[in-house]
Amino acid sequence: MSVEPPVAVPEALAASHRRYAEGATSRWLDELPGLAQRCLERWQLRLDGPAAHGVVALVLPVVRAGGDRAVLKLQPVDDETRGEAAALHSWAGRGAVALYDHDPESGSMLLERLDASRALTGVQDDLVAVGVIAGLLARLNAVPPPAGLRRLDDVARTTQRAVPEALRQAVDPEERAVLRRCADRLAELLTEPVGNRLLHWDLHYDNVLAAADGSWRAIDPKPLGGDPGFELLPALGNRWDDVTWSGDPGSAVLRRFDLMTEVLGLDRHRAAGWTLARVLQNACWELGSLGASTLRSEHRVIAEVLLSRR
Repeated sequence: MSVEPPVAVPEALAASHRRYAEGATSRWLDELPGLAQRCLERWQLRLDGPAAHGVVALVLPVVRAGGDRAVLKLQPVDDETRGEAAALHSWAGRGAVALYDHDPESGSMLLERLDASRALTGVQDDLVAVGVIAGLLARLNAVPPPAGLRRLDDVARTTQRAVPEALRQAVDPEERAVLRRCADRLAELLTEPVGNRLLHWDLHYDNVLAAADGSWRAIDPKPLGGDPGFELLPALGNRWDDVTWSGDPGSAVLRRFDLMTEVLGLDRHRAAGWTLARVLQNACWELGSLGASTLRSEHRVIAEVLLSRR
């Protein structure tokens, strides 16, 4: 068997890790070429094209011993990635990329090969694309979360603790008022059970790829157990130019929101509350950890629209 050349770490991936992570990820990057080689040998894989990567993971196209095409996904094990294999196993290829094999210790996964050149971003009709997202979420959220997965109530309470710092960092008094109202809605939601569905948590257009049969599959979940209303924000704010070019951003947001809640069968008041909680969670991270001083423009519009709706 021929020896594969060593896998190089793309500089853009290394830069991403340096921006978002700590010293542990530096060690992971140093060990990544060796990890890739061990996985290729363990699963009898042959490299089959150039590597790709996202913010965190290295993805290698490979061919299995029997000739089937797949991808090898390598990423550090942390709070966001730890439950990915368990979630993919629960979904079993129904609406999400299929999991062929997994190494729990390293977090490495052998996955179905999808068509990276055909992301949902390429679907020009905005409501068609949002409908695809909603249809996928209806399938994904139909599954209960596997044991041991992170819970939405834990994320929500962590967000609550971060609100005072976010308010201190926000420079716009109107945005501080929006954040306070989002925090009030979250407090109301936490007086009731937070749900027990398996959530993807990051389903936007770039995380939906076409399979060989032309159907759409979700990739890169950051799985969580909780209420499906917490899933809507990425699609509401995705491809924001489509919203602003409509000339009426508020109405465009509500068209997306109403379509998704109808397909998912969600109570709109509760779904709006969890969407506002998601705006708050993102704002606390960006204001408290990334040094931002204002909300993202799309998040402010979404929050104001949903807060004004009765």
